[in-house]
Amino acid sequence: MDNRIETTQCCPDSVSQASVTISDFSDEILLNILRYIPSHDLMVSVIRVCRKFRTLCLDKSLTTHVHLHKEYTATDEGVKRLLKEVSADVRTLNASGCYWLSGSTLDQVTRCCGVVRLDVTGCRVGPARLSRLLGSLKELRALALDVGPGFALQQLSAEGKAALARLRELRQTLLAASYGVVPCCSGLRCLRLYLEAGEGRQEAGGCAQLMVGQSSVPHYQNLRWFSARLAPGEVNRTLLALYLAVFSLSVPAGLAGLVVFVPGPVPPRPGAVSALTERMAEGGTVRALQLPRTWLDGTVLGRVLARGCPAYLNVSRCSTPGFNPLHVLLASGRDLSPLRGLNLRGCGRGPPADGAGKGEEMMDGEGVRALVRACPGLVRLNLSATHYHHAPPAGQDGHLCRALGHLARLRSLSLPACALATRAPETTTSRPDSALWSSPLFGLKKARRVGVPTYQPRSGDAVSRGEDPAEGEGEEEEEEKGEASCFRPLLEGCPHLAELELIGAGFSSAMPRNEPAIRKDPAACPWSCLIGDAQLAELGKLRFLRKLTLAHLPGVLKGTGLTQLAQGCKDLQALSLANLGCLKTVNYTQALQEALMHCTQLRDFRLEQPYFNANVAFFEALGHCRLLRRLCLVSRHGTFHPAAAAAFVQGSAHLIMCHMFMGGTLAACRGLQKTLQDSLSASRPALSVVVYPLLHEDLGHVIREMPLCHLDEITLFKSRVAEEPPLVAEDGSAG
Repeated sequence: MDNRIETTQCCPDSVSQASVTISDFSDEILLNILRYIPSHDLMVSVIRVCRKFRTLCLDKSLTTHVHLHKEYTATDEGVKRLLKEVSADVRTLNASGCYWLSGSTLDQVTRCCGVVRLDVTGCRVGPARLSRLLGSLKELRALALDVGPGFALQQLSAEGKAALARLRELRQTLLAASYGVVPCCSGLRCLRLYLEAGEGRQEAGGCAQLMVGQSSVPHYQNLRWFSARLAPGEVNRTLLALYLAVFSLSVPAGLAGLVVFVPGPVPPRPGAVSALTERMAEGGTVRALQLPRTWLDGTVLGRVLARGCPAYLNVSRCSTPGFNPLHVLLASGRDLSPLRGLNLRGCGRGPPADGAGKGEEMMDGEGVRALVRACPGLVRLNLSATHYHHAPPAGQDGHLCRALGHLARLRSLSLPACALATRAPETTTSRPDSALWSSPLFGLKKARRVGVPTYQPRSGDAVSRGEDPAEGEGEEEEEEKGEASCFRPLLEGCPHLAELELIGAGFSSAMPRNEPAIRKDPAACPWSCLIGDAQLAELGKLRFLRKLTLAHLPGVLKGTGLTQLAQGCKDLQALSLANLGCLKTVNYTQALQEALMHCTQLRDFRLEQPYFNANVAFFEALGHCRLLRRLCLVSRHGTFHPAAAAAFVQGSAHLIMCHMFMGGTLAACRGLQKTLQDSLSASRPALSVVVYPLLHEDLGHVIREMPLCHLDEITLFKSRVAEEPPLVAEDGSAG
């Protein structure tokens, strides 16, 4: 009888759907829901609903930490109201990347006297405004800011300099040759530098002045973490040398993190590096390590590993003849289980024996397998910019994908495209047209001649041998299924993979960093030509995939795998495609449009293809991505439909970034950019629109004017897996 009564009471039909509302939830449940609402929306909209919601919105669990990063809908009025309401409670304020906020809005931060951590990277903060902020924030211990041209430390007030002396953490982005606020920060435990100075006479002159005033830079006895990431350019390399020169005089005793990233030509190793690594070896366990190629050798790496394995290790492109970082890591005899992030990009054991890529490295497959056994807790792993050519043993048990499938905790992975192939491409003895596989012109469209069949990668061989083409297509499908089956152990062993990059070895983006450059499309690795739509379709099994990068995959012709992938990965939020299939003829356009219709959760989309035509149909398909916030198109010889592009941007309510670097005239590009800015700037203050010819000589100046957050996160193509260590705590430990 009791069971019958309980069943009746729990029956859905006996409960009125209108009897329970959100107001009937407990405060604890409501607070957990409100955490997913942007802070400025809480104070502008939700707080007005009723008295109960006003009380909840002002709860300290919601007002202690204010996060405005990537909240592109935040307006000046909304942020001002937010800061007014939470000024008494806020302890952490992150406004990084809020480049659209006015100076008067930032002045409201002075109300928040209890702020301990402040991030205003990307905002306009000059010496006068910085003095006002520092004078009000007595409890400030961590600061992140940009230092632009014309910044003078002498303009800071005495009260501001005293506040800088109390800082424990500093993140400084240098947009000009300057020490910034570093000379006043004598108590730092964590210093992170981003050197983004341009190449000009003014910057070079600034470096000369800094050399004269080196004595003004303090010595950091308390430093526990030092990192510096450089943009290309001689000025930035000179700035790095000046910062490192300080360590030649005084080396901190407890340095636990040393991360230095230098793109392009690497300067000679300064003496300070040897002193730093020796002192790190004498201290406790190193948390993170990254050094440029010529600064790292077996002695330095072995000395650091002697104290224990770090949680983050980046040895990108550090392999040299006689030195393989992976071998040193495995031969150190240390427990490698603490390792969580490892970047082996471009780190191998020499060039491929078959000459597949000039200047590229061959992956040490056996070393990676041993690494997997020693580091089962890896979370982020980067193996890109190398070649992996599988030599099949009995069956496929020895394939790299099967070994990586044992990393159950893996969340981010970057692989060369050829690592998915299970067999070698056919040689010249078995196919007369195999020379095309290694040719830089592979995949380019050729003029059709009467009586001469066009080249097809696989099924065309049946015609050349006098066989039935239909039978060849069946064999091709079987081969593709065999290739895809080797990929499955990785997908099944790492079901929670959230970020994946498949990049062809040797790929170089046409989008320059700081200076315009005409780059030739690199030749594809013959092994990567075997990776096609079947492999992309298999990726649809990754239900938790959020970020996907596919670059330099000439075997993707029709693009049907993209559609199947999008149908499976329903929560995909970031998608980057570059140089898929034929370079001159984009055969996967129709499939891409169908795939975009399924990407309902997509936020960021980047497409790079030399001859892509952004026509009306493309923008109509892209319109199905209703949550899209950032769009970047790069096409050297591509075209765009101005009216369709304008209609798409205007109809996409969440879009705040549209960067298109394609062909066409400068007048057409400027016309579209002006139309979008004039019509949408008032309603979308964060809108960033850049439409410019990719091959224009002034492109470098345009790039330097773009918000750094967009430029670094999506506009520039690069491998981002294990690129940087996790966020650093005050004690210098990596989280």
